[in-house]
Amino acid sequence: MTRLGNNMRHGINSFRKAGREGKGRDSSQHNHPGQIHPDKYLLAIWADSVHNRRLARLGQFCQSNWYGPLKQLFIILAPPLGTEIPDFFRMDANMIKSRIQLLIAWFILCDLLVTSFAWAGSFILRFETDWIPQGGVPLNFEYVTRQIPWILLAALASYAFVGQYRANRMRKLRDEALFAVKGSFLLVLLLVAFDFFRKEFSSSRAMFLLFGILNTIALFVGRQLTWKLIRYYRSHGMDQSNSIIVGLGRVARKMAKTLEKNSWLGIKNLGFVENQRSRFSQDLSCLGSFEELPELIKKLNVEHVFIALPMNRYDDVRNVYSLLADSFVDVRLAADIPELAGLALSTSDVDGMPLVSLRENPHFGINVLFKRTLDIVLSLIGLILISPLFLLVAASIKWTSKGPIFYRQERCGLNGSVFQMLKFRSMQVDAEKETGAVWASKDDNRKTWLGAFLRKTSIDELPQLFNVLRGEMSLVGPRPERPVFIDQFKKHLPNYNVRHAVKAGITGWAQVNGWRGNTSLRKRLQFDLYYITHWSPWLDIRILWLTVFKGIIHRNAY
Repeated sequence: MTRLGNNMRHGINSFRKAGREGKGRDSSQHNHPGQIHPDKYLLAIWADSVHNRRLARLGQFCQSNWYGPLKQLFIILAPPLGTEIPDFFRMDANMIKSRIQLLIAWFILCDLLVTSFAWAGSFILRFETDWIPQGGVPLNFEYVTRQIPWILLAALASYAFVGQYRANRMRKLRDEALFAVKGSFLLVLLLVAFDFFRKEFSSSRAMFLLFGILNTIALFVGRQLTWKLIRYYRSHGMDQSNSIIVGLGRVARKMAKTLEKNSWLGIKNLGFVENQRSRFSQDLSCLGSFEELPELIKKLNVEHVFIALPMNRYDDVRNVYSLLADSFVDVRLAADIPELAGLALSTSDVDGMPLVSLRENPHFGINVLFKRTLDIVLSLIGLILISPLFLLVAASIKWTSKGPIFYRQERCGLNGSVFQMLKFRSMQVDAEKETGAVWASKDDNRKTWLGAFLRKTSIDELPQLFNVLRGEMSLVGPRPERPVFIDQFKKHLPNYNVRHAVKAGITGWAQVNGWRGNTSLRKRLQFDLYYITHWSPWLDIRILWLTVFKGIIHRNAY
């Protein structure tokens, strides 16, 4: 062991020496001065430290075979040994596959680690606490820990089966949540099947259930923490992948700004390619023509190509795509349709006919039942809890001004149907008699002094809980608007009517993100469309939670 340790130190010192020498070499000899390929780093440690030809051949086998991710786990140990972290993330032209393998290996390591903790935690909750009544033959901790290697093997198979270890820089929060649920469910099924045939865990059925719950939570939280760390590194210039944008027009410029703004993606724009360069400004870095794109991909180590051409150049889009047939890169189309922003686009194939779904309403079937149940339960609880506040506000309105307590106003809801929305009266009676339908302003003199407070704190909206109980509104959804205003908005925003595909809500995705009151209609529509196309029960719960902290009192509430 001492000899091996000395040999390892010798190899590490050799690697450090090579790194110092590399920083002083001319860039014409190396793609990146001071950078050493991780595969060569492994070979240096094995061959230089042990001085054994067979081990050197083993290192070469590691370099060229399928278990690259396991090999890359060793590279994680390099930064603590004194090397520069960026050298392992900003890789040269031969290291794309190695970097992807490193990322996958890191996820595998984290997933298996949290699964181990979840398995141990389920044992502790089942047998070491009084939360669950004891029954059957209790297991001892030593026996349970001996099962961990088999648990991890089944976990790795389950997680890989649900497609979790595929490289994707634009993974969404919903994807991670689905992975945690599907991966844990499949793993528990495997354990139950193993239990059925082996009868090893006949006394720990409750432990399986606990493990499934704990593992789902642990996987999701672990993934989020891992992604936050990766995004931090990427935003600081590490783990960068190169991209080229096809086009030089407005869409291409917007695509470049998007990549620059979202540095956490780790996608660096090297420049643009365009055939019609004379039509555009020369302030952008044009790398060449469309025909030069395949060679540029090889030369510049490009992993992503964004086609950002206007719709009237469809022939050029087809030409570029055909040129990329032999290039193994990610190809994405930056659509020249602003109205698509926020839509959940998906593709399907029907008998060879490719279809792109621009809009799919998720509010159907069991989803509608769940949402309606949530509306009824929470609105009833809310009315009971705030009934004293209702009485206080009603008495205050009667005491401070003449007129009714409630104010009814026509609003458009599901499918454009008109209903009477309830609010606590915050303005003088007949406030719109002379002005007609107008939006309230910050210094609107039609408001009563109490009404100004009610509007600022959003208390005037609480009676809409009755609209929710009657089925005219939902707790969460796009805010309902008056018919007279909708007719005006549709002239400037063609997609505005899409908001009526779902029930209007007391609060919404636009409101918790600050787009309420007299703010940009286009932005509010964008957030409303995002909510409609990305709806899920968890999104509703998230919006309700954020409303407590962001949606009640806001600078745009007046």
